[in-house]
Amino acid sequence: MRRDIWKRLTPLYDAGEAKAIVRWVLDVRYGLTMADILCGKVEEFSEADQTELEAMMARLAEGEPVQYVLGVADFCGRQFRVAPGVLIPRPETAELCQWVIAGLTPLPSPCEILDIGTGSGCIAVTLAAEMPAAQVTAWDISEEALLIAQENAKTLGADIAFEKRDILDTSLPTSQTWDVIVSNPPYIMPSERDGMEENVLGHEPGLALFAPADNPILFYQRIGDYAVHSLKSGGCLYFELNPLTADDVADDLRQRGFKDIEIRQDQYGKNRFLKAMKI
Repeated sequence: MRRDIWKRLTPLYDAGEAKAIVRWVLDVRYGLTMADILCGKVEEFSEADQTELEAMMARLAEGEPVQYVLGVADFCGRQFRVAPGVLIPRPETAELCQWVIAGLTPLPSPCEILDIGTGSGCIAVTLAAEMPAAQVTAWDISEEALLIAQENAKTLGADIAFEKRDILDTSLPTSQTWDVIVSNPPYIMPSERDGMEENVLGHEPGLALFAPADNPILFYQRIGDYAVHSLKSGGCLYFELNPLTADDVADDLRQRGFKDIEIRQDQYGKNRFLKAMKI
């Protein structure tokens, strides 16, 4: 097995990204440093390791995301288990977590947080781990996602209450009240498919990616409606957004009576996050 195996990925990625992907595989799965790679440790692999690496390279060459191939993704300094049934955590979502944490410093007592559409649990686990005194609940409609999120919470030592809930269910109880509701709901419009990378379209769950074509802010509207009844006075709602519909979401929340609505840009200068307060 040659050290330049990254070249097999150049039909899909530029050279820099292809090298980074292979280096991450060699680091995470085999513990090889850059110095090890340069010294030819890959050529010294056992037959079993060569066979395994070849199988992973074949999956990568077909466009499968490296996080699914390895079964893990890095997020906020922690390693989360991921599988095709959950969305791969993005750096932008880490920025959302940081904003929530900053808004809860110092932490009120008690502090009850709800993460809607938890997926891998990356938001809920990060908030619970960084603020262990908070009481964090996480919802998802997918049983597969909830199992993965529960595994991540257990592995990373986060105390979270997981519940199977569908935010589109208009009969959700509102007896539980929250200091913070946070969500990264499906927000990509089907019309944006043509501009998306094939490895995302072909492997990540559409349930977690796409909003309805006839109402791309449906999930935000339903969460906003739920939050009107279940956020405590002074409580805050945090969203990750599609920049194309950010203003529409803000206008909808304004009409529902939310105040101090703030939209923030992500590291790429796009309107990606929103915070709103219930008076």
